[in-house]
Amino acid sequence: MNSRLALLGSVSRGLTEGEVFRLALQHAVAELGALGGTIHLRGPMSALRLVSATGLPPVLTRNWEIIDQDSPMAPARALQQGTGVWVPLKPPTPESRQGADTGSGEGTGRANTAPAWPGTGLAAVPLFSGGRGIGVLTILTGDHGEPTEGEWDFLRALVAWTEERMTQAPPPTRPAKAARSAERLRQALKEVSVGSWDWNIRTGELMWDEDAMELYGVAPADFTGKVEDWMRAVHPDDLAHTLAAVDRAITDHGVFDVEYRVRKSDGSWGWTRARAKATYQENGEPDRMVGMGWDSTESRSARDALSRALRHMSDGFVAVDDGWRVTFANLAAERILGASEEELFGRLLWDLPIAGSVDGLETRFRTAAAQAKPAGFDIRLSDTNRLYHVRLVPGPDGRTLYFTDVTENRRLADEVETSERAAAERAARIGELNAELAKATTSRDVVAAVARRVLPAFDAAGLLVQVIEDDRLHNVGARGYPRDVLADIDGRTRTPHDPAWEAITSGTPLFFSSVSDLTGHLPAGFTRLPSRTGQQAWAHLPLTASGHTFGVCTVAFDRPRHLTDDERALLSTISALVAQALERSRLYDAEHTRSRELQRSLLPRGLPDLPACSAAARYLPAGQGMDVGGDWYDVIPLSGGQVALVVGDVVGHGLREAATMGRLRTAVHTLADLELPPDEIMSHLNDIVGGMGEESYVTCLYALYDSTTRVCSLARAGHPPPALVHPDGSVHFLRTTVDPPLGAARLPFEKVDVPVPDDCLLVLYTDGLVESSVREIDEGMETLTKLLHKAHADGTDSDLERLCDTLTAGLLPVEQQTADDAALLVARLHALPTDSIASWPLPDDPKAAGAARQHVREQLTAWELDDLSPTTELLASELVGNVVRHAKGPVRLRLLRGSELTCEVFDASPTMPRIRRASETDEGGRGLQLITALTQRWGARYTPNGKCIWTEQSLGDPDTGTEDPDGSLQLFPDASGDIDLDSLPFGDDEPT
Repeated sequence: MNSRLALLGSVSRGLTEGEVFRLALQHAVAELGALGGTIHLRGPMSALRLVSATGLPPVLTRNWEIIDQDSPMAPARALQQGTGVWVPLKPPTPESRQGADTGSGEGTGRANTAPAWPGTGLAAVPLFSGGRGIGVLTILTGDHGEPTEGEWDFLRALVAWTEERMTQAPPPTRPAKAARSAERLRQALKEVSVGSWDWNIRTGELMWDEDAMELYGVAPADFTGKVEDWMRAVHPDDLAHTLAAVDRAITDHGVFDVEYRVRKSDGSWGWTRARAKATYQENGEPDRMVGMGWDSTESRSARDALSRALRHMSDGFVAVDDGWRVTFANLAAERILGASEEELFGRLLWDLPIAGSVDGLETRFRTAAAQAKPAGFDIRLSDTNRLYHVRLVPGPDGRTLYFTDVTENRRLADEVETSERAAAERAARIGELNAELAKATTSRDVVAAVARRVLPAFDAAGLLVQVIEDDRLHNVGARGYPRDVLADIDGRTRTPHDPAWEAITSGTPLFFSSVSDLTGHLPAGFTRLPSRTGQQAWAHLPLTASGHTFGVCTVAFDRPRHLTDDERALLSTISALVAQALERSRLYDAEHTRSRELQRSLLPRGLPDLPACSAAARYLPAGQGMDVGGDWYDVIPLSGGQVALVVGDVVGHGLREAATMGRLRTAVHTLADLELPPDEIMSHLNDIVGGMGEESYVTCLYALYDSTTRVCSLARAGHPPPALVHPDGSVHFLRTTVDPPLGAARLPFEKVDVPVPDDCLLVLYTDGLVESSVREIDEGMETLTKLLHKAHADGTDSDLERLCDTLTAGLLPVEQQTADDAALLVARLHALPTDSIASWPLPDDPKAAGAARQHVREQLTAWELDDLSPTTELLASELVGNVVRHAKGPVRLRLLRGSELTCEVFDASPTMPRIRRASETDEGGRGLQLITALTQRWGARYTPNGKCIWTEQSLGDPDTGTEDPDGSLQLFPDASGDIDLDSLPFGDDEPT
């Protein structure tokens, strides 16, 4: 816009007016995207004459050659108001078809030949010179309607440039040129056939110029100069309303502007447009009427053609005036409104039957008109039940209504929309099912996903998924089937005419819409119909994956159900998805089963119930993947009232980690049986892990509890500290010095001895229990503390199994997916009562054996274990004799009464006894064989000052000596049947 004005500003001065006009019009039309434009200048006889035009055909510009400045046309209005005006073009009215003017705002009526396109109109801006209006620049806009404010500003700036350049235009210098211009003007007026006339109202005298006589078909010789000459030329059908228009113009001091038919010189009838205005004497009496007329046959023919087109168009077209009275209705509108055009003309729109059949019609129309913008909405006529789209286009002098029957279009659109919506819903269902099946890992997950997504979508009542195993159909999962029915159909063999087997054999879905449909498919006498389920319709869908059909999915309905082709296609697609997911899940199920069996074989099958402690444990696999990992726990009973509590974690989870865990657990058992202290056991485990060469890292906690001393010895390798719950409910974490994980640690490991109270609770765990991606380990340990506090307060910590469930549920909820395995071991520690412990120092000489027997005899009598006295004395004598002969003092004897009777002999020698096979001629070597025969088990362990050799005997079962025929126990009897222990040889086994 600014660039155009700048371009015009650079044009050199001295252009002629014609050049100025052409430049102005060209840039106005280009900037506004208009159809064309004109410039009119004020001339004599109060008329505006066309002086320049661009983009418009001659048939249109001929009708705009001369415009009366008092007319309502856009150029005249702009000059009257002194500002820019916008006049939208309107279709012709019924009166205009009959030759009358309706005052539509389009002046002389010639403008009615302009196209009646919605949004098309005239934008006119006046030209001034010396404060007086001298002309008008007019633009015929396109369908975008009234110019914007910015476009009005451009037109005003363009007019200002035109006014300036007109004052600078050079005047004509040669009379010859002026004469030629006058001649051209006369020739132009002659070509458009504009005739002038002057009528003396008082005398009736009429003066016509030559063009007027030709226009009205009167030869000069026949012209009498009376108004009757004009009246004779007018068509009889048009004379009455034409004269009435003359009377109205004179009486109302208005403009006479009428179109009517006149007889031509050749006898034919043509259309003429006349425009005139009366003058009055001082007393107000009419004096004269001066006007002009021109041939409008061509424009009238164009308007008639447009009227005929509107009249016969397929859509209903109704024009109403500002008062909502009907001024035009075509044939389609007559059918819609139920009346002819004659009956509709002049009636209020709200008085028509259509207003009563559509609720709120008047309110909607008035609201749309008040906004002064085109509006459209749908209405349904109650009498015909037809749906019409109504478009209301407001104008300056009325409104036009377009009625389009969209019943079929909307029905088709609704059908398409319904079909598309159904397709979208099917796609969404398949997408949702596919997403769930992708997450499903087990066969149970697959069945659950199908039940959630498929049964509601098809309003089905039952689902049965079966697969072939050993040529039998076995149930994988079901919904909506009674248990007894499932039991009957599980494992059924291949049977002819069985619909499920037929679907599998043929690989084609089978659909039965009713019971009769199914029985009609089966041969006579075939009665295998699952009537006990109450089902009425079925869809048997074969499950095929990787080119192999391995099962069937049956969808059942509790009422007769005819599935459409789309529904059957959808079920077939779903069955393919289910087959792929089920095949994948069955592989997972098999692997999952093997993994669980492996894990169960690697972990303890049960925990021993020992006098030193009672324990419970849990293993929780990671939330994703196989139920196998590297976490483990163990409770290992040892001698002398001791028990080892172990928790370990091989970093990661999977088969490799599980195998590493199994090897380490075996190693821990072996090392624990050697009764090594915890720090030495950790050192050996570190060597084992380092020698695996698998870059494995293992955390481990080894706790050795001695029930006789109430001391718990701990060693940790990268493992979280255990929690100790005192009898008063207080919780303390035994935060001993932690060494690096096994496989990365350097010797030696640190061992810490912690005194613990009787009946306390020791909680061991792996980091997977208290740490996750959303929770730090400190936060997890704090939660563990709170759970232990609460369990103690509720008294639920007395049940260790229940306590394990409480801790795992609080730390690892079922809905929370975990990425690491977790192990939990809870142990209630019991101290051995002091009255169940007896200990004596022994002399370091041969008399020690006799003293040992004496102490044993007396103590067992006090414990009411006299039945065990002979065997225990024998064992004590053998052990003490061995120490006196092969070891060194000091010597100490200790008896422990627990679930077994333990006899221990301590000495200061680190050498360990070893059992060997003695030949018949050997004098020694039978002592340890005797101990092996008399005890449940025996062994030796290192102590801080030497070693301890121990034996265990069952309290409920006497010794295991030889039996005589009557069942009595006899040990090496002499002649009298008694045993003289003092006469037996001892200490004949060799030390290691």
